[in-house]
Amino acid sequence: MDSLITAAARALAAGDPLGALNRVALRDDPPALALRGIALAQLGDLALARTLLRRAARAFGSKEAMARARCVVAEAEVALAARELGWPAHALEAAQATLEAHGDRANAAHARYLGIRRLLLLGRVDEAGHALAALDPMHSPLPLQAIHALLQAGIAIRRVQARAAQAALGRAGGAARRAGIPALMAEVEQAALALAAPAARQIVQGVAQPLRLHEVETLLGSGALVVDACRHAVLADDATVPLATRPVLFALARMLGEAWPHDVPRDVLIRHAFRTKYADETHRARLRVEIGRLRTLLREVTGLRATKHGFVLLPRHAAEVVVLARPVEEAHAAVLALLADGESWSSSALALVLGSSQRSMQRALDALAADGKVQPLGQGRARRWTMPPMPGFATALLLPAPLPGD
Repeated sequence: MDSLITAAARALAAGDPLGALNRVALRDDPPALALRGIALAQLGDLALARTLLRRAARAFGSKEAMARARCVVAEAEVALAARELGWPAHALEAAQATLEAHGDRANAAHARYLGIRRLLLLGRVDEAGHALAALDPMHSPLPLQAIHALLQAGIAIRRVQARAAQAALGRAGGAARRAGIPALMAEVEQAALALAAPAARQIVQGVAQPLRLHEVETLLGSGALVVDACRHAVLADDATVPLATRPVLFALARMLGEAWPHDVPRDVLIRHAFRTKYADETHRARLRVEIGRLRTLLREVTGLRATKHGFVLLPRHAAEVVVLARPVEEAHAAVLALLADGESWSSSALALVLGSSQRSMQRALDALAADGKVQPLGQGRARRWTMPPMPGFATALLLPAPLPGD
């Protein structure tokens, strides 16, 4: 490897993409193409970065397997930054195996972290946690130690473990400062700000109050009966009753939770749960059926009693009932929560994460764009959607990482 390539690789490892470009910008040999691609990705030109990385991988040829594998890992990083979550994971796994076989443990570990970041973005938190627990960062380069800790923080946030997240961010900040990479230090600071922002709203007897993540953690351990409108479940002590696939039942549970200790009139329950302006005998009959179903599902944590005018919750053991809602609630709040990380997302990636069809997602994005809350970038298959970070809106997507150096 010649001196310019070596110097460019060191500049990238130190977080200096402009310094790397100054050394290889006019060269078209495979190592220079790869380094130019990584540098441009760090600067935000993801489309050109991908083109250069693919050219470099083809130019290296079959005899330079390790160099080709490094290009694949870098391209996977670019795809993740562009929120192209459908990128073939098997290609990254094959590249990781090649790097391990050739003794390049640092880049192999980086490939593993990319796979874990993808799992976390897709909401597969337990899989991400198991994969991360299998990695030991102690002897890794400082940037990878910071990435490891940031992933630990992201997983802890998804699991509503504020103390663990704070400790992990402290480790990430220490590793980033020792590495001396400004972009990585900025990512840790941004993650810390997100952790300090309101993560939910507590609604008790109709009165709402914002909660930060550590307050949410305290609430969930308080013994209260929690109607969780963030994850659509009812929680009490160690019992969890999921209602994500039963929207009518959850709507009833939430209305009863917000009104507790008072009852909710039948007509109100019908209008809100069934989305109708008028209530007749068929609606009242359906309400009796749905209340019966809800009573059966919640029998371990709370009772439901019929009153003269409607229904009321009767917790089995909890002293109070609390509704836990998103910090911002509107028709497409989940889409805004993903876009609040400041990255540009494709509609297909948003649909994949939220479990929606792409057509439904496109309608949601069009509605948000009409209200000026999101904006499209690009055309056709290259179109991405973005928005400025929303002040006071906590995001659970803490997935920063620098592109790998040589």
